Amino acid sequence: MKLAAVGSNCIDYYNNVEGGTAYPGGGPVNMAVYTVRNGGQASYIGPVGDDVYGQIMAEAMTRKGVDTSHLHVLHGHTAVSQVTLVDGERVFGDYDEGVLEQYTLSSEDMDFISTHDVVVCDLWGKVGRFFGQLQQRGVKTAFDCATRPGDAACAEAIPYTDYLFFSSDDGDTETLRELMKVLHRQGPKLVIAMLGEQGSLCFDGQTFHSFGIVPCPNVVDTMGAGDSYIAGFLHGLVDGLPIEACMEKGAATSTETLQYFGAWL
Repeated sequence: MKLAAVGSNCIDYYNNVEGGTAYPGGGPVNMAVYTVRNGGQASYIGPVGDDVYGQIMAEAMTRKGVDTSHLHVLHGHTAVSQVTLVDGERVFGDYDEGVLEQYTLSSEDMDFISTHDVVVCDLWGKVGRFFGQLQQRGVKTAFDCATRPGDAACAEAIPYTDYLFFSSDDGDTETLRELMKVLHRQGPKLVIAMLGEQGSLCFDGQTFHSFGIVPCPNVVDTMGAGDSYIAGFLHGLVDGLPIEACMEKGAATSTETLQYFGAWL
């Protein structure tokens, strides 16, 4: 498994933990770290600012074994998300995207991404519009819609996405299944709904596959749980596992992440 994680990164600033604590994160960055944790290879392609937080982000990814050869340091500040922890659940506050605001992929970035098995981005990553070109180069594409599959950034990427992920708190309902069918008709090979404590659901165009959770002995912080699932699921796909086994691998990766503060240690 060789993952190209592209686009958004941010410092998750926990304002009610130890008087204020900053953790490196952001969906694609998290997925890169979890991929390495699962024994794969991963690169991060995207921008940080030339500030202290940018340095923290770069050094932390390097320590985790993520290839940062295409991490771009731009003049300005690194993205920051304000987070409040309430009974183990993170509540997001203000988000300042900093140097991500005008981010785009260069031709050199595109060439580098094309050397990977899968490229993953999320709805804040600014680069979903490049997915068509990446598919033409033979790279499998994965996109995380978070809780907003109807967002304009998602609509731009979905027709060129092989593996589409989104999160829902509503559980496995007929309404959810109809939405997954609609999304599948737009282009993805697989549509995966992450349902928190209720597990996950995957639609392959013919069959719905469901999987529960891998029990967690001590939930400390849910930050990064969905990103963990995506990393584990994609790793399973590249390894040739059946869909249910990919879902289990995603759930197991998520359970590991639930047991500490921040997206990753």
